[in-house]
Amino acid sequence: MGAPVEKSEYGGDEGGVQEKRVSVEVVLKPEDEESEDEAITDLFTSFPIPKGVEPEPNPLTVRAVLTGIVLGSLVNASNVYLGLKTGFTFPATMFGAIFGYGFIILLTKVLPGVPGIGTRFGPQENSIIQASATGAGGMAGLFVAGLPAMYRLSLLSENPKDDFGRILTITLVCAFFGLFAAVPLRKFFIINVARELNLIFPTPTATAICIRSMHAVSGGAADAVRKVKALGFTFLGAFTHIVVSQYADGILHNWHIFTWFYIWSGYKNGALNIENWGWYIQLTPAFFGSGILVGLNAAVSWWLGTVVAWGLIGPLLVHYGVCAGKPIGEGKWEGLVNFNSMSGIGTPGWIPSPRYWMLWPGVMVLIVYSLVEFLIHIRVIYDGVKYALRTFAGSINDALQSRGKNNAFLQKQAAKANEESTLLEDFAPPEDQVPIWVWLTGSITFVVVACIVCELQFHMNAGLAILACILGLVFAFLSIYGGAVTDTAPLTASSKASQLVFGGITKGHYPVQDAQRINLIAGNIASGTADVATNLLQFYAQAAGALVSIFLAPGIFVLFMSAYPCIRDQTIEHCPFSAPSVVAWQAVAEAVTLPKLPIPLSSGIFAIVCGVVCAIQALVKNFYLVGPREKYRSYLPNWMSIGVAWVLGIDSGYANAILFGSITSWWWRKYFPKGFETYAFSVAAGLVAGEGLGGVVNAALTLGGVDGTKKGSMIALPGEDW
Repeated sequence: MGAPVEKSEYGGDEGGVQEKRVSVEVVLKPEDEESEDEAITDLFTSFPIPKGVEPEPNPLTVRAVLTGIVLGSLVNASNVYLGLKTGFTFPATMFGAIFGYGFIILLTKVLPGVPGIGTRFGPQENSIIQASATGAGGMAGLFVAGLPAMYRLSLLSENPKDDFGRILTITLVCAFFGLFAAVPLRKFFIINVARELNLIFPTPTATAICIRSMHAVSGGAADAVRKVKALGFTFLGAFTHIVVSQYADGILHNWHIFTWFYIWSGYKNGALNIENWGWYIQLTPAFFGSGILVGLNAAVSWWLGTVVAWGLIGPLLVHYGVCAGKPIGEGKWEGLVNFNSMSGIGTPGWIPSPRYWMLWPGVMVLIVYSLVEFLIHIRVIYDGVKYALRTFAGSINDALQSRGKNNAFLQKQAAKANEESTLLEDFAPPEDQVPIWVWLTGSITFVVVACIVCELQFHMNAGLAILACILGLVFAFLSIYGGAVTDTAPLTASSKASQLVFGGITKGHYPVQDAQRINLIAGNIASGTADVATNLLQFYAQAAGALVSIFLAPGIFVLFMSAYPCIRDQTIEHCPFSAPSVVAWQAVAEAVTLPKLPIPLSSGIFAIVCGVVCAIQALVKNFYLVGPREKYRSYLPNWMSIGVAWVLGIDSGYANAILFGSITSWWWRKYFPKGFETYAFSVAAGLVAGEGLGGVVNAALTLGGVDGTKKGSMIALPGEDW
C-alpha cells in the first residue's frame, strides 16, 4: 500500500468522559508465510504495495468519499445512542474499511467499467473510504457529555430544537479547528518521532493491514468476502437483538440475576443490596465486540476496578456513613437504593454518593497517568517541536527564495533542520501534502470563528475562547501520544483537566450559572478539538466526512432529546439512558464553580495516593521494565481502564461484557488463530455498529409510542410491577 492508514481508531470513546481505545495486538506474518506478498517488517515506514496490485494515481475518488460518508453517518447516528447509553462512542474505521470494500466491489461487478463507479478498486482508495467514514462518524462526543450537561443545568433553552443553530456552530468550530490544527501534528507524530518514541498506533496499523490483506492478489478477494459476510451477519444480528430485546428487556437484554433471587427465593435483603450496587449481566453486542479486541489486561483492569470501587470501597463508605444512597423503591421494592446520584452537590446537609466520592480518584488517575507518560518523553517531544519549527522556517525561506529574496536567519534554521534530521522520510510526496497556507489559514480562521461564536451565542469572551482552543491543541498532543502507545487516548483526562482550569479561572469572577456555562462550553471546545485532531487521517477525505457530521450529529441529538426527555431533565427518575458522561461533566462543572470545592477529605486523600501510585508505575514501566524485563509490563494494571470504571459510575454490565469478550478473544486467538485473524475485526465492527443503529431505531419507535416501555414486558426488571 502506497500510504498506510495514517490514524484510525476502533473502540470505546465515550465522548467526554471515557476514551478507551481497543488495544489490538498486531501480528505480522513472517517472510516465509507471505508467499507472493512482500513481508511487512517495519511498522514505521509506508507499507509496500502488494505484489500484483497496480499503483493508484488518484485514490481520492468521489465514490470512495461518498461511500465513506454514508457508512460513517450510520456510525455517527449509532454513536449518539451508545454514548448516551453507556458513555462510549466507537470510531467508524474498521466498519468503513470492510463494509466499504464490499460495497465498492459490488459496484465493480454490477457496473463493470463505468467511469467513476465500476472501475478498478485498490487499497489506497479503500483507505480513503475509512478516512471519510471516520470523519462522518465523528463529533458524537459533544452530544453525549458536555451539551446534555448544559441542559441539565438549565444553561440552554428548554427545547433543544430552539438551540439547533448554536449547537451547529459549536460543532463546526470543534470539527474544523481540530481538522486544520491536526495537519502539522500528523508529520510530527507519524513521521518525525514515531520510531524514536515507538509510536505503533496499534489499531490504525491493524486497520491498514486488514485493508492490505483484502486487496492481496493471492487469496485476498476470497478472504475479503469472508470478512464482509462476517461483518454483515453480526451487524444484522446485533441490530435485530437491540430492537427486539426492548420488548422483553429483563429476559433478552439485561439479566438482573439478584433481582430474580429477591423475587423468587428467600434470599431477600442481601440479593437486593447486591442489585443496588449494579451487579448484573448485560447482553450488549457492542461491548462484547469491544472486548474481542481490547485485550485481557485492559478488560481485567476495568473489571477489577469495578469490583474494587463498587464491591469493596463503595459499600464500606456507606457502612461507615461517609457516603449515602438515595432510596428509590416503594412497597415490595422498599430496599431499592440509588448509589449513583450526583444531585445536590455542595448544598447544606449534602452527603456525597459513592459514585461522587469515586469520581475524583478516577479523574486523578486518568490525568496523572497520561500526563506522566507524556512528560517522560518531553525531551524528545521538545526536539521534535524544535525540528518542526526549523522545517517551517525552511518552508518560508524557500518561498522567499522563489521570489528572489533571502533571509539569513531562516536560511540558518533550515540548514540546521537538514543537518539534525535523522527522521523518517515522509511517504507522501509534496504535491499530496496539505500546503502550509491551507492549514495555517484554516486554523486561524476557526479560532476567530470560535471567538465570535462564544461571544455572541454563549456570552463567553474571546480570550477564554482562545484559551479553550490552545488547551485543545495541548490535549491533542496528550491524546495522540496515548493512542499511539497504548491505544488509549486520554480524552477523559483532557476534558476534566479543562473543566478544572476554567473552574479556577472563573471562580469568584462570574455568577455561578455563567461560570458553569463557560466551563462546559470551554470543555466542549477543548475536548472536541482534541478528539478530532487525534484522527490523523487523509485530510480532504476527513474534511468531506466532517462536513456531513456537523449537520448529522446535532440532528440525531435533537431526535434523542425529543424521544427521551429524561436525558436532559434529571427530575425524571426512570430513564433508559444512564448518560454516565453527562452526569460526570455536570458534577465537575457544579463542583469547580462553587465557592469551595466540595471534595470529601477522604476522597481527596485517596485520589492523591492513587495519583502517586500511578506516577510510580509509569516511571517503573519506562525506566525499569525495559529490555529483557519489558515482557512484565503486561502484568501491570491498566490505570486508564481503572479510572474509567471509577468515573463512569456503578454499572457492572459493560465491564462484564468486555471481560467476557476479551476472554473469548483470548480463547479464539489461542486455539483458532487463522479464524481469529480472518474474522475478529469484522465481527467486532459489526456488533458495535449494529447495536448503535438499533438504538437509533428504538428512539424512533419511542417517538411513535410503540417502544418496549409501551408495548413490551417489564418482567424480571428491578423496581417494576410484574
